Amino acid sequence: MKEMKVLLVDDEEEFVKSLSERMKIREVNSDVALSGEQALETMTEDLPDVMVLDLKMPGMDGMEVLRRAKEAYPGVQIIMLTGHGSEKDEKEARRLGVFEYLQKPVAIEKLMKTITEAYKSKFEDTMSAAAFAEAGEFETAKDILDRDKKK
Repeated sequence: MKEMKVLLVDDEEEFVKSLSERMKIREVNSDVALSGEQALETMTEDLPDVMVLDLKMPGMDGMEVLRRAKEAYPGVQIIMLTGHGSEKDEKEARRLGVFEYLQKPVAIEKLMKTITEAYKSKFEDTMSAAAFAEAGEFETAKDILDRDKKK
């Protein structure tokens, strides 16, 4: 499998840089964005596989970033990581297609496991579609890929 690209989005600079360093120790490289606007700009230049996204940020909040990112890049898996979310926020994030919704503080091991699961899930449907295509089941393969585009 190719090397995973992770984008960390949080307006708390110390937190996000510390998280990036802790991930690097675990041999996972990440880019950092300090605002929703910067996150979307970064995505146009270097599309991540997984985004870890804060909910509450000045300017464009995490929910709007989630909405726009899923519309433009449906294959990117997004993990919402927030210290200020509500049950209503979680329901909306799940409706918009978030991979997982986690509360701060989160253990680095749990976050890394979630990032890895998100990364792997990104390829499951594609690999499944390839298997069906190889077996001559082109319509089923197309259905799987079409479903994946809507995620």
